[in-house]
Amino acid sequence: MNRLGVTVVRRKNRSAKVLQQYTSQLQQVVARGANMVRNTAVESIQAHNSTGRTYRKYNPNRIHVASLAGNPPNTDTGYLASNVHVVIDPDRLGASVESRAEYSAHLEFGTSKMGARPFLQPALEENKPKIRALYKKLRAR
Repeated sequence: MNRLGVTVVRRKNRSAKVLQQYTSQLQQVVARGANMVRNTAVESIQAHNSTGRTYRKYNPNRIHVASLAGNPPNTDTGYLASNVHVVIDPDRLGASVESRAEYSAHLEFGTSKMGARPFLQPALEENKPKIRALYKKLRAR
């Protein structure tokens, strides 16, 4: 009489672990990219010294040299630069870089009496290739 043997092999489902690892790496790329944009925006404010109109400001009393339209804003108190923050979405798969200074929108987009002095959008544009490279590197793994 012939015997027939059956072996049951249970394969472990590793897809959940792989998905968790990929999601974790993706979250790191999102955070790193957002911080790169933030850092570039802050550096552009702190390092740029475009010469525009010079005038006196009060509270605190100082002389301010405005930047030329189209250039990042000049700094004199550091308030704008210190109020640029990264906000990570709850799922950590998205992020935004925002400025919480009350006058940020006026600088970024301009007003009827003042040309724009953008600092956030140029920071994003400068970092887009680097962020895309981080995503491509993640996909290649």
